[in-house]
Amino acid sequence: MDEFDTRLKTKHNFLDYLYWTLLISVPLIVAGIAIFKSSVIWLVLYIILTICLIMVVYRFYCTHCPHYIQGKKTTKCMFFWGVPKFFKSRQGPLSLFEKAISIIAPTILILFQVYWLILQPALFIIYILSFLVLGATIRRNECCRCVYFYCPLNCVPDEIKNQPADF
Repeated sequence: MDEFDTRLKTKHNFLDYLYWTLLISVPLIVAGIAIFKSSVIWLVLYIILTICLIMVVYRFYCTHCPHYIQGKKTTKCMFFWGVPKFFKSRQGPLSLFEKAISIIAPTILILFQVYWLILQPALFIIYILSFLVLGATIRRNECCRCVYFYCPLNCVPDEIKNQPADF
């Protein structure tokens, strides 16, 4: 972990949300453009599928996260700001089923549009590079400071995990 910031990320602010929304919008928009060039109907289905899969992740993964607990009626995290808490929070580790859902849903979201992207190599390259940047940025800036220690991707060093956190 870099020495510039070893603090746990106990709270997100609105600028965090805007940053991550802008970063994740690049591959989503590139995929949408590729699909739109072939079929408006498939684009509509892609948008519906994306919303459904995001809600699945929200239900099975996000409800375990300490950021979900913060705030009264809405979430305040890097990916969901102001979204009503539709589901009861469930502290603790993910079950095997929840882990599977949390891996399968994003995988479908990432791979669904590959057919249309392969038809347009330039968009495909932008899509792949933007997802690599997104993944590397999350890993570098969030996973190493994340307060959800049960996350399979959490890479906070043990000496920092054992320090008391300010929520």
